[in-house]
Formats: sequence, C-alpha cells, structure tokens
Amino acid sequence: MRYLQKIKLLSNQQSRRSRRRSNQATASHKIPGAPPPPPSPPWLASQLRSKSSQSHGGEEGFRDPRGRAHWVPETTLSTSKFNQSGMVSTTAVVLLIGLMGMVYQATQLTPPPQSDPNAEEHADGSMRIRLSDGRYLAYREKGVPRNKAKYKIILVHGFGSSKEMNFLAPEELIEELGICFLQFDRAGYGESDPNPKRSVKSEALDIEELADQLELGSKFYVIGVSMGSYPIWSCLKYIPNRQVNLLAGAALIVPVVNYNWRSLPQSLIRDDYRRRLVQLTYLFSSYAPGLLHWWVSQQWLPSNSVLERNPVFFNPHDIEILKKIPGFPMLSKAKLVEREVFDTLRHDFLVGFGDWEFDPTDLENPFPSNTSNVHIWQGLGDRVVPFQLQRFISGKLPWIRYHEVPEGGHLIVHYSGLGEAVLKSLLLGEEPLTLNHVQP
Repeated sequence: MRYLQKIKLLSNQQSRRSRRRSNQATASHKIPGAPPPPPSPPWLASQLRSKSSQSHGGEEGFRDPRGRAHWVPETTLSTSKFNQSGMVSTTAVVLLIGLMGMVYQATQLTPPPQSDPNAEEHADGSMRIRLSDGRYLAYREKGVPRNKAKYKIILVHGFGSSKEMNFLAPEELIEELGICFLQFDRAGYGESDPNPKRSVKSEALDIEELADQLELGSKFYVIGVSMGSYPIWSCLKYIPNRQVNLLAGAALIVPVVNYNWRSLPQSLIRDDYRRRLVQLTYLFSSYAPGLLHWWVSQQWLPSNSVLERNPVFFNPHDIEILKKIPGFPMLSKAKLVEREVFDTLRHDFLVGFGDWEFDPTDLENPFPSNTSNVHIWQGLGDRVVPFQLQRFISGKLPWIRYHEVPEGGHLIVHYSGLGEAVLKSLLLGEEPLTLNHVQP
C-alpha cells in the first residue's frame, strides 16, 4: 500500500513539472524586450488591418540562435484586392522575389569595399571626384571635350544601369552643336561609393557638386531616363535658385511616377496593377527581410532574360530593342548575389517610391520671365509607366513641354531618332513636327 502511494506521488509531481514546462514554453513566445515595430507608411495603413478575431493581446516575437529579439507584426495582408490575370500575378511574384532577395542579401552579407582614396582615374578611362561628405563619384565624358564644348549635359541613368548607358545621337549633330556629355554613376552604382543617407534631395546635391567641381560654366543641362528622372525632379526643386552653374534646361524620358504623390487622382491609379505591385514590393523591401533567404535560394526563379521578354512590361518594340542591347546586367542573378548591388537597388527603390518632401505638381516654373525649358518624353505604348499619368502631370504644369512617341514603349531612349529630337528641342528650342520617325 505504501508502495502504491509513493508511485502516485511521483506521478503527480511529474504531471506538475510537465504543466510548468508547457506554460513556460507558451510564455516564451512573448518577449518583453523585443523592439517595437517601425511605423507603417501612410499608404500602407489602408492595406494592413489587425484581425481582432486573431488578436493575441500584444506584440509577439522570437529569438534567433544568437539570442536577439525580433518582433512579428500582428497584421495580415489581404490579397483579395490584388487578384489579376495569371500573367500579371506570376510576374508580380517574380519581381517581388527578386526585390526581396535584394533586401535579404543587403542585410546579411559583408560590408561593401570602399573606394581607393588615392586613385582619381580608373583603368577604363573613367574619372571621379570626391564629394564634400567624403564619397567618390565616378563619371565619364563623351562627345566634344569639355573645355571646347558649347553645351554641357549631365545624363542620369535609371534603375540597374550605370554611366555606361548609351544615349543614341548622331555624331555629326554632337560635333556641330559642340555637346559634351557627362555620364556619372549614381550613389552606389558602378564605381561610385554608396550613400547611406540617400534621399531625393541628395540626388540633386550630387549633381550640383559634380557641376561645381567640373566647372561647367554659367549653365548646364540635365537629362534623366526612367528611374533616373526622380533626381531631375529634385534638381528642378533645389538647384534653380543658385547663382552659379544655373540649370539651363531638363529633359525627363519615360519618367517613373511615384504613386505616393498626393495630387494623383484615384480615378487614374485605383485599379492600376503597377501601383499594387509597387506597394507590395515596398512592403516586402521594408518589413520582411527575414523571408528573403528562402526565396532567393529557389532554383525556379526565372532568369533576367525571361523577365526582359515579359510582355506585361515591354511592348513588341521594346522586346526587339532588348535583343540588340545588353539589357539590365545589374539585375542578373550573378550580380544580385553581390552585397553592394542588392543594397544599392533596394535603397534606390525605397527612395524613388517612398515619401517625398514635395509633390512635383506643386513646383513653380524655375525659369524667369515665364520661359521654360523642361521636357517630358513618353511612349504611348509604355507598359511600365502609363501615359495617362504623364498627361495628368504635364497638364498640372503648363510650363512643361510634353512629347509623345506613337507606339513607343519604355525603352524609347534606345529608339532611332529619339536622341536627336531630345537634343534639338532641349538645346535649340526646335519642336519636332512629328515623332512618327522615331522607331526601334
């Protein structure tokens, strides 16, 4: 009898221990020391809702193998509003995977190497300047020598490109007008140092300092392509009031549109799948770096060449162009594994599509006496940036000269005849009678 009582006592003690361990395991999911979640951007507030039926009474989190606390937001993303055709959905997933991979690699790999402070000229002939904050900016000169040029133009490349971008223009025209092109690597791209404090304004300040150090004279021009257009908007905002190296003119070729601009009417953007794709990419780039490792390790991730043939973003003329040019080598799998590439692309995207200090449609004419020399060039067949948004923006800014290329896609900068039309309009004030001659 005494033996049975002893067994019962031991059994009860074991049960209490099991319950205690279970309670401790449950409590360990909540970490008092976990940092609070970062604030969500305004556009995200309408997309994210915490489900009260699944509320757990506070922030939840976990600890990684090093003991660091991580928070997990108690929100869910409704995907019912994002259902599109199978082709668009597949493309959205692919692009999200690529951009999420950039975020993860940017947070996991070793720091990028810094430039050699003693080298002013690279082996390939490109030059560089040292900016006031200590960063180096690499650039290349093309066309007429700078000291003999009548017109100096700074070319600003787009997403995943560099100072090696090709701007098609007849050599005879360049020589006749005396044009010197200054093509530079934006912060973090190519041979330029990254800018950890990158912002919309810092893009203009880099251009401003480049013009100052190279002594471009009393006036200079800027041309931005695609994602390289948001630095041009910044130049129009921050540069015109200077007393030296005045901005003489600007051209924006297929400029990207930031859906956060408050002036954009909901009737134009509410059902735009590109807006939803940008918002989802911004969400994952900002808040889900821990998910990226699994995604980028998948072998079924399509190659860059597959994306370049996707008719969702490139019309037939663009696809023909992509057969003739290198495409976007910085977005290839081989380059995306590099820390500096991931970091640069991610920051560029977050700045370009984040919250700005100004709305371009609020800008005043930066040129005196109601004259203007700002141009927007847009393809009617552009599947990356809809022409309807460009028409709205140029309509709000009557001092901007708006040009449309019939059947032109997002890669019109590579079309024959476009470069000549841009230069004659920007430098000579000649308005093209028709742009039907602009073809791939």
